[in-house]
Amino acid sequence: MDTDRGGERGVRTAFRAQLRGVLPGTPRAGRAFALLGCAALLLAGCASMPDNGDVKAVDQSPRAEGESQVRVYGVPPQDGAQPTNIVRSFLDATTSDEADFRTASQYLAKSAKRTWQPFLATNVLQERPKPEPKAQPSREDSGGYTVTLSGSQVATVDSNHAYTPQEKPYRQTIHLIKEGDQWRIDRLPNGLVLGQSDFQRIYRSVNKYYFASYSQSEQPRSGRDVLVADPVYLRQRIEPITASVEALLSGPTNWLDEVTTSAFPRGTRLASRDLSLDDSNALRVKLSKQAASTDMAQCKQMAAQVFYTVQDMTRASKISQVELQDGNENSLCALTQEQADRDFAPTRRAGHSAGEYFIDGDHRVVSMSDHATEPTPVHGPFGTGATPLRSVAISRGEDTAAGVSSDGRSLYAAGLQDGAERGDPLLTSSHGGKHANDGLTAPSWDGLGDLWIADSDARGSRLLRLREGKGDPQEVEVPGLGKRRITAIRVAADGIRIAMLVEDKGRTTLQLGRVERSGSAEHPVLSVKELRPIAPQLEDVVAASWAGGSRLVVVGRESGGVQQMQFMETDGSASNAQTLPGVNGVKAVAASEDEARPLIADATEGIVRLPPDANWKTVAKEGSAPVYPG
Repeated sequence: MDTDRGGERGVRTAFRAQLRGVLPGTPRAGRAFALLGCAALLLAGCASMPDNGDVKAVDQSPRAEGESQVRVYGVPPQDGAQPTNIVRSFLDATTSDEADFRTASQYLAKSAKRTWQPFLATNVLQERPKPEPKAQPSREDSGGYTVTLSGSQVATVDSNHAYTPQEKPYRQTIHLIKEGDQWRIDRLPNGLVLGQSDFQRIYRSVNKYYFASYSQSEQPRSGRDVLVADPVYLRQRIEPITASVEALLSGPTNWLDEVTTSAFPRGTRLASRDLSLDDSNALRVKLSKQAASTDMAQCKQMAAQVFYTVQDMTRASKISQVELQDGNENSLCALTQEQADRDFAPTRRAGHSAGEYFIDGDHRVVSMSDHATEPTPVHGPFGTGATPLRSVAISRGEDTAAGVSSDGRSLYAAGLQDGAERGDPLLTSSHGGKHANDGLTAPSWDGLGDLWIADSDARGSRLLRLREGKGDPQEVEVPGLGKRRITAIRVAADGIRIAMLVEDKGRTTLQLGRVERSGSAEHPVLSVKELRPIAPQLEDVVAASWAGGSRLVVVGRESGGVQQMQFMETDGSASNAQTLPGVNGVKAVAASEDEARPLIADATEGIVRLPPDANWKTVAKEGSAPVYPG
C-alpha cells in the first residue's frame, strides 16, 4: 500500500479497519480513509480482513449523516517500538473514532495520562506533523528522548470549539522515557495536532444558535426572537447530536458572547447524554434541574435553539419535533417543525421574496424572479432611470429602495410604489468624484429596518447608520480601523454582524465586525468591535455577500493567482458547500441568506445568474450592482 497518497502522508504503521454491519470487526483497527462503503475501502487496499470480534448492526437511517460504516481506531503500541515510531503511532491514534482517546493514551507514561488534556485545543496544519528526533540529546537527559513536531499551521480550534485562522510555523517537542523496557511519552503539548485532511475528515462545521441581544434603546420593533448562527467545529462521528447540544449549552463562542444570549438558565446540562432521533425524526432532550423552572415562552426559545442547532448537525433529514423534559422525563414543552419555522426561523428577516434586483443599462432599477428571463422596472422613481445610480439596496420588506448617485456623493431613498417621490438626499458626501471608490459605498439594510452606509476617501472612512432608513445619520465607531478605507459593507439580517471590504495600502480584505449597542434611546451609541479576517488567504477581495446564517460568498484572488469565487464561513474557515463554477471578470456578487436562492453577479458577460446545481447564465447584457433585499 502506498501510504503517501490520499492525504495519508507519513503513515508508517499498519492499520486495520472495522467495518461495522458489513464484516466481523476487531477493536484494533487503525487509520483509514472516511470511505462511504466497504467496497471502496477494500479496493483502495488500505484494510486487512478482520478475523475476530462481534457482528454489529449498522444504523441505515438517513439522519445518521457523518455516521460512516467505517470506524477508524488506533493501533496500540508494539513491544520494542522506538521513540519516533511511538510518537508517529500516537499521532495516528489521535485521529481515531474513539470518544476518549483510549488507544492514544496507551502511548503515554503514567504521569502524562493524568495531565494530558486532548480537548483543550486543536492545532490544524497544512500537512500531518513531521516527527523528527532532536539533533543533539541533552547530557542531563541521558535516559530520555526528545522528538520535535514541525509543520505549517493554518488554524486553531479552542476549547469552546471555535475555529480561528492562524498561519504560522508550528514547532513543539514531545519527550519520552522508558517505563519498564518500553518507550512512553511523558511530556507533550495539551490538545491535538492534525493535518488538514484529517481535520476535515474528523470534524464538521456546525451552527449553534443564540438570540441576538440588543440594548434597551435598540430593541427591534419587529420582535425579539432573532436567532444568530454561531459556527463551531465538532467531531462528526462521535455522538454528533449529543455533542451539538452540549456545545449549545456551553454558551456562545467568545466572539459572539457580547451580543447574543441563550434562553437556557445558567448551568443547565443534559440529564441524559444518549440523544438520538426516533423513528419519526423527533428528539427528546432531558435537562438538569436548572431548566425545570422556566415558563412556556422561555422553554419554547430553548427548544428553538436546540431545534436549529441539531438540524444543522443532522442535515440529511428534517427534524419533526423537539421536546424538552426534566430529569424525570416530564415534558417541559415541545416545538414542532412548523412552529419553529413560523416563530423562530433565522431566515425570517433575511428576505424571502422572489425579487432579484440590479441597475440596467438605462439606469433603471429592475427586478426579476428566479426563473424570469426578462427584468421589469420597479415601481416608484428609481424605476424610471431619471436618477442615475451606481448602487442600490432594497429593504428586506421590499417597500423601499436606497440608492447612491452615479458620482458617489448623494444617498437617496424612495418607496417602491407608484406615485412615490425621491425626495432630497438623506446624506451627502464630500468625497465623491475623484476616484471610483471615493464617496458613499453601496448601502445595506439590516433585518431591523435600519440603513447602513460608509463614506470613504484616501484619508479614511466613516461608518453611518440611519435608523429605519430616515432621519440624521449616526456615526458608528469602528475601533481598530485606523486610516484604512471601507470600500463596501453588507449587514447581516440580525443587525449584529457586518461584513466590510477594507482597503489598506492597495490590498483589500474582507473583515467581519460585531455590532455593539449602548447608550440611551435619545443618544444611542453603536460601535463595530473585533474586526477579524474572513478570507485571509485572499490578497485582493472584490466583492462579498451574505449567503446564509454563517456563510458568505466571496470574490477575490490569492497572491499571484487568478480571481475565484468561493463560500466562506464567518469564522474564517472554508465552507463545505459546493464548489462554484468560474465566471469571468466579476465586479459584484449578490446572494440570498436563503441558501436555496441563486447567486447573481456583475461579470464580463453582463448580469449573470447561478441557480443551484446549474451553470452561470446571462440574464442581461448590460447592467450593474446586483442585489437581493438587504
